Amino acid sequence: MKAFVLRSYGSPDALELTDVDKPAPAPGEVLVRVRATNVQPWDWHLMRGEPYVARVMPGGLGLRKPKITILGADVAGVVEAVGKGVTEFGPGDEVFGMPPKGGALAEYVCVPESEVAPKPENLSFEQAAAVPLAAITALLGVRDHGRTRPDHRVLVNGASGGVGTFAVQVAKAYGAHVTGVCSSRNVDLVRSLGADEVIDYTKEDFTRGGRPYDVIIYNAGTRSFSECRRVLKRKGVCVLVGGSASRWLQPAGRIFATLAMSAFVPQKAAMADVVGNKETRRNLIELTDLIEDGKVTPVVDRTYPFEDVSAALRYSEEGHAPGKIVITM
Repeated sequence: MKAFVLRSYGSPDALELTDVDKPAPAPGEVLVRVRATNVQPWDWHLMRGEPYVARVMPGGLGLRKPKITILGADVAGVVEAVGKGVTEFGPGDEVFGMPPKGGALAEYVCVPESEVAPKPENLSFEQAAAVPLAAITALLGVRDHGRTRPDHRVLVNGASGGVGTFAVQVAKAYGAHVTGVCSSRNVDLVRSLGADEVIDYTKEDFTRGGRPYDVIIYNAGTRSFSECRRVLKRKGVCVLVGGSASRWLQPAGRIFATLAMSAFVPQKAAMADVVGNKETRRNLIELTDLIEDGKVTPVVDRTYPFEDVSAALRYSEEGHAPGKIVITM
């Protein structure tokens, strides 16, 4: 089968489109014929091996060369075959999910049965591929860490991004009053997702003034936890999702420092950890219910054919895509 293989860290040019062996499903796995996937920060952090500190952390990227050689954390496609013990799926089923070790930038990928769910009936494969990692991150932030209720005020920083577009919609589905923070060009998009208020960060500093929030979903920002605390209620929660990257330490250093600081102040910080969460299928099913009820719709900014993965990664690294960047097969 064809796959983009990463043999060494580097730019998108480090990816090589080549023939590799078609995988066979192990017990408890399904073999998925990939119809669509996407590219996102998860991919280019692994591609570049940055921040460098992540290479030496337990379970890290790999010191001298990448441990994960085929990128692609999300998949939508059709079950080709199933391994021993699989009971929920069979050949021909349309599914979407998250291969835990990547691998979706290929014609086929094996995924544990627990990491996939039936594809939402009202989504195309391209739309479904935009959902898993980003939407589950948003769901964990809003539902689990924020414990969002209808009387809550939720602020989503980076509201036009991959996680942010889902966070706005999920928070609204939970009944919250939602404020989205984004740039001028994305104000209309964020408002169309259901945000009650939209703050243009080029004109207004969300950490100054206004009523305090119960929950802040903090995507890809550079503001400190101390600044965010100005607009958090005393028992409020700031949920961290990524952040501005650097070659050596960030965003890992900023996240760890924030989590440590939160142990000594009334407001709390938490990290939306999709990798550590063991309820992927349950989360995908909840998201499917929201999607099929019309409460959540994935935002797809651009689609690229499989052969143009390098171009898609370059665009993703610019960090300005509204919504998701999808790869079609």
